[in-house]
Amino acid sequence: MLHHFKKYILFSFLFSFTFLFYDCKSDKPATTNTIKTEVPKGMIWVAGKTFLQGAKASDTYAMPREKPAHQVTVDGFYIDVTEVTNAQFKAFVAATNYVTVAERKIDWKKMKTQVPAGTPKPHDSILQPGSLIFNKNVTAVVNMNNYTQWWTWKIGANWRHPHGPGSSIEGKDNYPVVHVALEDALAYCKWANRRLPTEAEWEAAAQGNQTDAIFTWGNDFSILNANANTWQGVFPTKNESKDGFEFIAEVKSYPPNSIGLYDMLGNVWELTSDLFNVNYYKQLDTTSPILNPKGAAKSYSPSNPYQLEHVMKGGSFLCHDSYCASFRISAKMGVAIDSGSDHMGFRTVVTPTMLESK
Repeated sequence: MLHHFKKYILFSFLFSFTFLFYDCKSDKPATTNTIKTEVPKGMIWVAGKTFLQGAKASDTYAMPREKPAHQVTVDGFYIDVTEVTNAQFKAFVAATNYVTVAERKIDWKKMKTQVPAGTPKPHDSILQPGSLIFNKNVTAVVNMNNYTQWWTWKIGANWRHPHGPGSSIEGKDNYPVVHVALEDALAYCKWANRRLPTEAEWEAAAQGNQTDAIFTWGNDFSILNANANTWQGVFPTKNESKDGFEFIAEVKSYPPNSIGLYDMLGNVWELTSDLFNVNYYKQLDTTSPILNPKGAAKSYSPSNPYQLEHVMKGGSFLCHDSYCASFRISAKMGVAIDSGSDHMGFRTVVTPTMLESK
């Protein structure tokens, strides 16, 4: 759903905090497809495989940026069984005293370099630390292209206070951590000796024992509600919660895929290391399988030309078939590197070579 934030006013006035990020893609993928080290706690081995990345021929929801489908080969790697949880992120913060982007004072000098020239400085009352939350009180929508109707900038919203001041994560240790920007995820990666998955690795993991499925369980759309936390009813005014949850859910609330991974679709979007470029697939040489692709060399999104964006995968609890239908393996959206919200998180990967060099 973060594709909704395509007006620069949302990014420039509400999201933009800092333009720094670490390169989490520098580790070379493992060249082995068999497990040769002890499985890290909370992770599962994904065997190297060749599979079809991108939109499948039978996928009626596929968007142009997901095409054409193409064969890729990835080496084996370990991946988190679930999205990184509040408990795991809390341990990282306790060990490092890390302060997330959403908790930091906003620097207008940095921010104005990321918006159109001449953009006036917002009032100080707006330039306060915070994050974006879904407006649960929308009763009517005039124009579905005006996504500002169901998103609210909330001062004081961050991973500790997901709905703003007064809210907390008490009793929610096993929920995905949210309101984390790319910089925050990469800082966690560095601390944990992990990295973010590439988009190809993420899709390989989501496919599990399959090679060309639309969903993590196969191609049967009718069992979506039993397998993923998404929106049912009328988006964005009424969620009928047929899947058991109105909004975010505890990890492992739904069945895992064929190799034991939970919530690869729905619940919260997941960050990857790839840059988002709407033309990337169209520029590939697809005459033979692409080995361990790292994504586009340059970020490009015509709807958000002033920000560097990364690919996020899997959709969230806000995905609905009438709007974005991003509860599919090939679906992807771009997100600015300093943006966070209450429906975006991440999971990490590690390769045997990374473990051996620790």
